[in-house]
Amino acid sequence: MSRFLFVSLPLTGHVNPMAAVAHALTDRGHEVAWAGSEAFLRPLIGAGHPIYQIPLRAHRGQRERGLEATKSRWEGYIVPHAKVTQKGIEAGVSGFSPDVLVVDQHAVAGAVVAHKNGLTWASIAPTTMELTRPFAALPKVEAWIQEKLAAIWTTGGMPGSPPHDLRFSPHLLIAFTSTTLTGSAPLPENTKLVGPAITERPKDPAFPWDWIDPRRQLVLVTVGTLSMDLAESFYGKVVEALKPMNVQAIVVAPDGVIPDPPEHVLVRSRVPVLELMPRLSVVVSHGGLNTVCEALWHGVPLIIAPIKGDQPINAEQVAAAGAGVRVSFDRVSSGQLHDTLLKVLTDPAYRAAAQRVSDSFADAGGAAAAAVHLEQLASQQNED
Repeated sequence: MSRFLFVSLPLTGHVNPMAAVAHALTDRGHEVAWAGSEAFLRPLIGAGHPIYQIPLRAHRGQRERGLEATKSRWEGYIVPHAKVTQKGIEAGVSGFSPDVLVVDQHAVAGAVVAHKNGLTWASIAPTTMELTRPFAALPKVEAWIQEKLAAIWTTGGMPGSPPHDLRFSPHLLIAFTSTTLTGSAPLPENTKLVGPAITERPKDPAFPWDWIDPRRQLVLVTVGTLSMDLAESFYGKVVEALKPMNVQAIVVAPDGVIPDPPEHVLVRSRVPVLELMPRLSVVVSHGGLNTVCEALWHGVPLIIAPIKGDQPINAEQVAAAGAGVRVSFDRVSSGQLHDTLLKVLTDPAYRAAAQRVSDSFADAGGAAAAAVHLEQLASQQNED
């Protein structure tokens, strides 16, 4: 039996796959704890695992795009988050005595604490943003990111410079995707691609399941919680595209953003995405890795309108696999969305390709495979 301390950013899309891995470890007889906000984590991870409290630094929505979004993400969130959470992570290490730290690639303070305490640690890539190093061809941007990592290292009380890129553990890197999507992208040698790590989530007793007509195709439209402040125009174009179609659609949007939707379009601020997936015919999405992988896990094709971050990477991978279509978030018209929806809904090739990706995910092993890799890492540590 080994002990694993999980460290994640307080973002639902980061916590959900890590929680699935944490529960798989518990099922295998190991002990798991988390360092984070009780108020944020508890509804996502359930009652079983102790939480070592650290301050909640919520992620604001970002209107920036491109390199400005990268700058905002690092200066406005990743660096400050590392500064305010390191003390709480160290308290978790002291109180729980883990054999292995399991660290979100963006929760860089976890990497610093691992080095500071001489602990074995694994990096978790809940997005493809750091996994695929999209700025490798932009040396000035890469150098700027390394400067931010060095500042986190120094502020964390460590001497000299970081011995390596703190986003990448020298012991193990786990990513929730498969080679069917990543293709030949260069990855560190210690990378394990396990496919989506999916676990049950709390039920939504208020969701109107009787609204769904099983005789009609069902479309889900979601752009993720961090992008909703950018999406009002996109919502309008999607609803306009849906108006003449003989389908039903569920649009995840804040209250009041879509006034007077047609009768076959249901607008809700929250929906039970995983419960809906087996019923869906297509997902229209911003291309966040969790949404993409959850859809493909269920063999559901996608229409992706990427906004920023790793979303363009994910959109290109899905299109290359034949499991969906990429459209422009800013420039796509309602007419183009209508035509694209018809194409994906009526051409069986998209669903067949999505099913091939689903099969590759099943072969990768998901949360259970990730748990085995972590278990092996802990065994090696205990042997040493």
